[in-house]
Amino acid sequence: MKAILSCVHIIVSVALIFAVLVQQRKQGGFSGVFGGGTQADSGQWQRFTPLTKLTIVLAAVFMVTSFFIVFIN
Repeated sequence: MKAILSCVHIIVSVALIFAVLVQQRKQGGFSGVFGGGTQADSGQWQRFTPLTKLTIVLAAVFMVTSFFIVFIN
């Protein structure tokens, strides 16, 4: 079980690195980093690109697999 989970973790981490490196840069700077959004941004998920959604999902899977690897040891 530990070996399978470790392999999945490595595959997800490589995919996450690739997904982050392939994304285009936004020229907005730090405007939205510290909560610069408004209440009108409630439908944010629909405005994300498919690559951004994939990055979010891969990051979540990476965190979950990290959590389970810690508790298996």
